[in-house]
Amino acid sequence: MASPDYIQQVVVPRRANGQSYEGGSILGAIFRRRSVPGMAWAVVDFLLIAAVTYLALMIRVNAGLNEHWYTLTPATLWQPMSWEIGLDFLWFAGCWILLARSYGLYLPVQHMSGLHELRRVIQATAMSGLLLCGLLYITRGEAVSRIAVSLDVAMVGVVMATRRYIWRQMTYTRSREGLATRNILIVGSGKVGRALRTHLESLNHLGFRFKGYIALDAQEAEAGGADVMGNLENTVTLARSLFVDEIFLSTPIDRNRVMEMVEEARTAGIGVRVVPDLYEGLAWNASLEYIGQFPTIPLHRHEMPAGALLGKRMMDIVLSALALIVLTPVMLALAVLVRLDSKGPILYPSLRVGKKGRKFTVYKYRTMVDNADEMRDELQHLNFRTGVLFKIKDDPRITRVGRFLRKYSLDELPQFYNVLRGDMSLVGPRPPLANEVEQYDVTHLRRLDVLPGITGLWQVEARQDPSFDSYISLDTAYVDNWSLWLDLKILARTVVVVLGGTGN
Repeated sequence: MASPDYIQQVVVPRRANGQSYEGGSILGAIFRRRSVPGMAWAVVDFLLIAAVTYLALMIRVNAGLNEHWYTLTPATLWQPMSWEIGLDFLWFAGCWILLARSYGLYLPVQHMSGLHELRRVIQATAMSGLLLCGLLYITRGEAVSRIAVSLDVAMVGVVMATRRYIWRQMTYTRSREGLATRNILIVGSGKVGRALRTHLESLNHLGFRFKGYIALDAQEAEAGGADVMGNLENTVTLARSLFVDEIFLSTPIDRNRVMEMVEEARTAGIGVRVVPDLYEGLAWNASLEYIGQFPTIPLHRHEMPAGALLGKRMMDIVLSALALIVLTPVMLALAVLVRLDSKGPILYPSLRVGKKGRKFTVYKYRTMVDNADEMRDELQHLNFRTGVLFKIKDDPRITRVGRFLRKYSLDELPQFYNVLRGDMSLVGPRPPLANEVEQYDVTHLRRLDVLPGITGLWQVEARQDPSFDSYISLDTAYVDNWSLWLDLKILARTVVVVLGGTGN
């Protein structure tokens, strides 16, 4: 998606002492120009972590779980074991502060929501705890109790989150009282500019105070009325006179003019933000997400039930592995029967189309003569299936053992290996041949949105139905109404169908 001209190259690299900094990576975030409030909060966090660490160690000592565990007191701080403990937890505190800085936790509270800040605190705490555990593993730090480490990590997370919550509420209170505010000018008094003003005024706890519009032309100035304070030519000068902290660009402007404004604003110590009017306001309520270094605004997201899909995959792994272990003697016996019955390989590999059009090889016991594929064209006129499916009654290519295997679906047993590999699932639409997919309509491709299965809704509902429309409709119904409970019901019914010998 091409960005509007007024967004391209708007962000001019910040400079300090003539040097430019890159903020697109973690290292760039850590080593960006430091602010005095951020450094002060880093010192406060370090002291809090030190206090919490000492408290965690004391709780561990007083628990009495190990009477020989080392006790920290002012008199023992100079002993070697205490220094080892101190260095380990100094590493933990340093990692936490660097990660917090990279996550933007020392920026003003208006830059992220409280929930997003909490998530970042949890991330920084968890990562710092893992780094501490890694250090203890490498150095074989026996002086540090693992219980103390767990207590410290948990308590630090709670304390850091609480400290930030209290400061956020204090900042919101000051903003509501007009003590900590940021004056803003909005360039453009059109639909986006007015919507932005209304939105910011409804969030008075963020501290933004509207000072006026900047009109692009005389017509917009007349339409904006008394709220229009000037034009593009005197934007920065006007902003300085109104003690404006930030300028919001809410309408497309010539790129060169924007670049000049950004440079002037930087010299004057004024911030500049862009509010893109993408797709007629569809993205106004969407959050900004980064894909690598590119900011994106999701207009729609199809959420997948990650927990249920994980449960389905775990069920596939456990049941397919169990089936392969338990049925090994049966599968070996069937392999011998296939080999003795007719010439040809024991397993028949078939190239199929799986989820999202991915091709993979399905394995089945060979149930036909070795040259069955070559004979298919000659037998095409006997096909009793409608649509793209191919099936004939009393197929002369099927061997004696093959007929028995098909009757009880035993030829499908090797596909438990495909399930274990992740090519297939226990339950899902049957994987089609590539030449069948080539004949699909666009609506038929819906059945390829999920992993194919050994069994499925069509197998237990209409296995003998020759209609291709019925085949597609049942598979599509499965995809649209999928749940773990539906999979379990299909598996239970499959057992009944298989024992009934309805295969052909």
